[in-house]
Amino acid sequence: MRILILFFLILISGKFFSQIGGTSSFSALNQSFSARATAFGGNYISIKDADVNLGILNPSLLNEQMNNQIGFSHQLQTGGVNSGMLCTSRNLVKIQGFGSLSLRYIDYGKMQETLENGTVIGKFTPADFIVSAGYGRKIKERLSIGLQASLLYSQYSSFFSLGVGVDIAATYINKEKQTLLTLVVKNIGTQFKGFVSKSNTMLPTEIQMAFSHKLSHAPFRFSYLAHHLNYWDISYQNPSNSGKVDPLTGDSIKVIQANIFQKIAHHFTPQIEFLLSKNLHLRLAFDYHRREEYKLTNRPAMAGFSFGIGMYFKRFSLDYGLKIYSAAGFLNGITLTTNPINWKKSVN
Repeated sequence: MRILILFFLILISGKFFSQIGGTSSFSALNQSFSARATAFGGNYISIKDADVNLGILNPSLLNEQMNNQIGFSHQLQTGGVNSGMLCTSRNLVKIQGFGSLSLRYIDYGKMQETLENGTVIGKFTPADFIVSAGYGRKIKERLSIGLQASLLYSQYSSFFSLGVGVDIAATYINKEKQTLLTLVVKNIGTQFKGFVSKSNTMLPTEIQMAFSHKLSHAPFRFSYLAHHLNYWDISYQNPSNSGKVDPLTGDSIKVIQANIFQKIAHHFTPQIEFLLSKNLHLRLAFDYHRREEYKLTNRPAMAGFSFGIGMYFKRFSLDYGLKIYSAAGFLNGITLTTNPINWKKSVN
C-alpha cells in the first residue's frame, strides 16, 4: 500500500498535468471500447479477473487468467459513428509477467469534403487508430504494476496525425476481504506529427483511481471511480452566457457556477454489479459529470446513466453495454471474449 501511495505522489508532481481542457489531441483515447466498461460509464479499472478487455484499460490488471484470451468489441453511436477493439493477452513466463496487444479504432462515417465557399468536391471517411502493447507483473503478493505504450494515428481527408502515449498503473488487491484499490495514469504523451505544421499538442493525460468491494454474503460488487484527478474544476461553464443582459429588465443575467460539492461530484462515478449467478451479471453506473455535460435543459431524462449485462458460457462470454449521453444520443456496445484453447478441447 505504501508503494502505491508513493507512486501516486511522484506522478502528481509531474509538469505534464498542467494541461487544460481544449488543448489536447487524440480524444479517441477517452472512448470506451469495451462493452463491460461502457456499462459502467466508460471506465472500469477495478476488477482483476479473466476479462482481457479490462487489461487494456488498466495494464496492472493483466494476469494469468487472461492467458490466450481474445476480445472482440464493436460499438455504435448516434450519427453513424462506429468503434471497436481487438485485443489479446499472453503469459510471458521468461520475463515473469503478462503481455497484451490491442487495436482500437473509430470510424466516423462518410463526410462531405468542401471548399471554403461550400462547394462539394467529394467525400472522405475520417478515422482514428490506436495500436497498443502492454505489460503487467506482480511485484508483491498483493501489489501489481503495469505499463502500456500506444502508437496513435488519425486520418482526416488528406490530413493525418501521429502520436505516442504511455499508460502507467498500479493495483493493490486483498483477496480475503475481496477489495481492490488501483491507480492509473493515462495518456502520457504527445503528437509528433500534427495535422498541420507546428500544431503538435499533448495527449489528454488523466489520473484515475478506483476502489471495489464484493460483499461477502450478498451478490453485489460496489466500485467507485475517481477520474480527472489532475484537474480540480472540470465543470463546464458556457462562455457565451457571460455578459448577457435580460432584454426586459436590463439586468445582467447571473451565471450559475458549480459549488464545491458539485465540483467534487464531477470526479466520481459509482458503479454496481449484481452477480445474479455464475453465468449472469447485471451492471449499473451513474456519471454526474457526463450528465451535467450532455443533458438537455428541458429533458435531462437518463443522461449520465449506463447499464449492461454480462453472460458467461463454457467457451465464451458476451457483454452488452448502454451508455446514455442525453435524450438525443447514446452508445451501444457488445463484446465477445473467448479462448481458442477451450474450442480445441471441445473438438478433441
